[in-house]
Amino acid sequence: MELFTITARDGDARAAVLRLAHGSAATPVLMPVASQGTVKGVLAEQLAALGVEMILANSFHLLVRPGLDVIEQAGGLHRFMGWDRPILTDSGGFQIFSLAKLCKVGEEGVRFQSHVDGAVRFLSPEDAVRCQERLGSDIAMVLDEFPGYPCEKDAAERATARTLRWAERCLAARSREDQALFAILQGSVWPDLRASCAERLAAMPFPGYAIGGLSVGEDRPTRTAVVKASAAALPEDRPRYAMGVGEPEDILPMVASGVDLFDCVIPTRCGRNGRLYTFAGTANIRNSRFRLQMTALEEGCPCPCCARTPAAYLHHLYNRDEMLGPILGTLHNLCFFQRFFARIREAIAARRFAAFAGEFLEGFARPAAEEEAGA
Repeated sequence: MELFTITARDGDARAAVLRLAHGSAATPVLMPVASQGTVKGVLAEQLAALGVEMILANSFHLLVRPGLDVIEQAGGLHRFMGWDRPILTDSGGFQIFSLAKLCKVGEEGVRFQSHVDGAVRFLSPEDAVRCQERLGSDIAMVLDEFPGYPCEKDAAERATARTLRWAERCLAARSREDQALFAILQGSVWPDLRASCAERLAAMPFPGYAIGGLSVGEDRPTRTAVVKASAAALPEDRPRYAMGVGEPEDILPMVASGVDLFDCVIPTRCGRNGRLYTFAGTANIRNSRFRLQMTALEEGCPCPCCARTPAAYLHHLYNRDEMLGPILGTLHNLCFFQRFFARIREAIAARRFAAFAGEFLEGFARPAAEEEAGA
């Protein structure tokens, strides 16, 4: 079975089907984040009802708690969390960066103190692969060294070189034929490091590639340029994944550059905090302007809230700190991104992606511009 089949192209943008052990996913796609084995506040059947085909979990967090033995006894991560569609697991490279004070990185791997119970653990590239194989995810990621931003070029160069050595070790350690192992491209914002890393990784037999080291403080034009150059240097016939990217303004130019997979906590985190996405821009549902809005937050949205209740109800729930508010807001945001990516795929198939992107961004930015002008 072919892993990745491109079904439509519009310039460098492409629509495709990604076929994995637990089913297929249409790309481009945004994977909701389930770091701890849960998309926060949302049942697996609710995700499926929204049309979500693929999610991301984090093997680093699951290794720490509840532990691999518990998940294996349940029959693997899919059975443990009641999700029967594809799962991509990250290896922990970002957590090594974000929990740097608790980690010591060396050539053999990473020694870290658990942020949960203080226990000292060690994670090698081989351990990262074995961990994800025990979880049974459909796509596993290699262990990489995330240099952060900003960083000096020599530090980025060392991290990139180690990422390449660790990628080779991860390949040698893999044993499951039903799990795809993706490489991760590093190099910070340095074009020559990105290009050389991509060339080295492309020579290795990985079925897919991720562009890592993003969304950690760099400005949007830099982020877009890094992804464009990285995507162009990666094999054209394999999936490309921009890690940690989720704002529509970032997604559209990256799709235009040939990126297929995205993940981000934005839909769920913003849903919990009351920042809700619509095709006319984002809205702070706590704002008093929604107190008497007796129509849906977004007409035509099929999410459980918009389909049944007025925006005033959501406003009430958030402002009374009712737990249902963030749940419904999260479902709304997840539904928005499902609809957004469906329209992206339709636009690519119709060969009008550039026109769609321009129309979307004009409508999406208008409320903020009008609010600023009114101020």
